[in-house]
Amino acid sequence: MSIIKYKTLKDVPKEEFLVSGTPLCAGCGALLVMRLFHKALGGDVVWVNAAGCVTLMATFPYTPLRSSWFYVAMPSAPAGAQGIRDALDILIKKGKLDPAENLKVVVITGDGAASDIGLQATSGAIHRGLDFFYLCVDNEAYGNTGFQASSSSPMGSGTATTKPTHLYPAGNILPKKDLFEIWRSHRPPYVATISPSHVIDMLRKVEKSLNFKGPKLFLALSPCPTGWGAETSESVKLARLAVETGIWPLKEAVYGEVTHTYIPLKRRPVEDYLKVQRRFAHLFKPVKNESVIAEIQKQVDEYWSKVER
Repeated sequence: MSIIKYKTLKDVPKEEFLVSGTPLCAGCGALLVMRLFHKALGGDVVWVNAAGCVTLMATFPYTPLRSSWFYVAMPSAPAGAQGIRDALDILIKKGKLDPAENLKVVVITGDGAASDIGLQATSGAIHRGLDFFYLCVDNEAYGNTGFQASSSSPMGSGTATTKPTHLYPAGNILPKKDLFEIWRSHRPPYVATISPSHVIDMLRKVEKSLNFKGPKLFLALSPCPTGWGAETSESVKLARLAVETGIWPLKEAVYGEVTHTYIPLKRRPVEDYLKVQRRFAHLFKPVKNESVIAEIQKQVDEYWSKVER
């Protein structure tokens, strides 16, 4: 196990592998996550991208990346990663690639591909023990196509397909899929949740994952000012509120054994997080929907009551 080198923000690597000048939305949480994730991994990376928001970042012939980029259809990023990993291993075995020039294969997807359209392929890759990294930047909807609901959209949120109506005043009535637990049930070497608000926690987790061979999966909360209805300057603040209210637990699982890497000393009410986003505005105006807000709070409280026993 390597020595943990990330203690303060001064320890964040200065070298940039993702430079400025992308067509992604201002304040994009996914872009910040990807930038930090790349710093922790270093430059020897090939990204395998399932169609989504970040696809717009590297459309031919332009790219802000100093690393390699491979674009595939939405369901098949793990299959693309398998092909690249196999090709690299064969080249090394035949002596045509110096092991020192080996690349880290990293799948990057949104929650639509991770939770819905590409879940089957991901399950297969984990089951096979594919040696790769998987980064899901979770903005809790299909952001690239107009912010339609995914199975990662939280209860009570308004999306293009779950607009609040007189029949469904709460907007989305379905619970958010627990992708962390779905991944964890496969017992891969490493699974973690991360947030752009907790940089050192993220970098330490990426660093720790480098010690494992096999699937290493990360679920990153990725605030989306465009879809969430928030100020572009508030992305990190929103991510921090999600952690401090307990809505987004920071945790990791090593071969299925879960550890929470951050536990708020005093959790803030979920209302503090909900009321600053337009996607939840219908829960507060014209009449406050006390029952839905209370249900969201109840679900968060029940989760943490199990953790804090």
